[in-house]
Amino acid sequence: MNLKRYVPIVLSVILAAYLVVTIFVTAHAGDDVRCTGMTVTVDDNSPHPFVTAGELMRELDSLPALASGMYLREINPQAVKRTLMAIDKIEDVSVETFTDGKIEIKVTPIIPVARVFDGDRSYYINRSGKRVTATARYHKDVPVIAGHFPETDTVFTPESLLPLIDFIAADSVWSRYVTMIEANSAGDIVLVPAIRDHVVLLGSADNLKDKFHRLRRFYTEVLSRRGYETYDTISLKWRGQIVATRRKKNLDPVRTFGQDDDEAVDTTVMLTAENVAPGRTLPGQKAHSEKPIPAKTSKQPNP
Repeated sequence: MNLKRYVPIVLSVILAAYLVVTIFVTAHAGDDVRCTGMTVTVDDNSPHPFVTAGELMRELDSLPALASGMYLREINPQAVKRTLMAIDKIEDVSVETFTDGKIEIKVTPIIPVARVFDGDRSYYINRSGKRVTATARYHKDVPVIAGHFPETDTVFTPESLLPLIDFIAADSVWSRYVTMIEANSAGDIVLVPAIRDHVVLLGSADNLKDKFHRLRRFYTEVLSRRGYETYDTISLKWRGQIVATRRKKNLDPVRTFGQDDDEAVDTTVMLTAENVAPGRTLPGQKAHSEKPIPAKTSKQPNP
């Protein structure tokens, strides 16, 4: 009988048994250890943080004051984490227990990606859609969204605009250009640029690369020659083209935006894709508009 063949197997079994016993003993070693103190740290060095360690201590009620001297088995780290994660200002929480009896709680405040103005309400959101009411106490320099977002609507939400926000943020030119996003619905998104007195009708937040490419062409090929005050509305809603509306000097300065507002279209500046006639999106396809794009007309001489 060759015992050498069985030596590795026997050693593996012994090692496995040792690990099981060690894990069991370690898991229960703290049962009779008393807590020597509980600390809370907030990972936020900004001058106006969303939340402070003192506020979080108060959220834990009497636990921080009573923790010293309690058995560690009497303190549930998961319950502590759930309590703090329920606070709207919190992004993440970790609770660590050490062999010397110390409990360290590390908190990451909410990381806002946008500020939403919804009627008389204003709040910040993170990437998961968690909301924290905006107050004068703290301010974060993030993109601004204006619109109405019912909490019962799970489709048209502020976080549904994050792909648009990310696209704009990834481009140094567009990130300086767009000052606000107005969203009336998923298909009626308006960009308010830093350049005064006109808006850009984006439509939906799809085909962003193509839409912003057309917008860049319009600025470089049209507005650079005609002036930025010539048009009050630039529409990117239809594929393959840009439709600009001439400014009406006597209009009230309050802006209103319609889903199919193509009144007073200046077709002389309509930019279309290659081999695509005005009023169409692609060869052989109709324009994506409920109303036809008007043709340019000329004044007829009086008889």
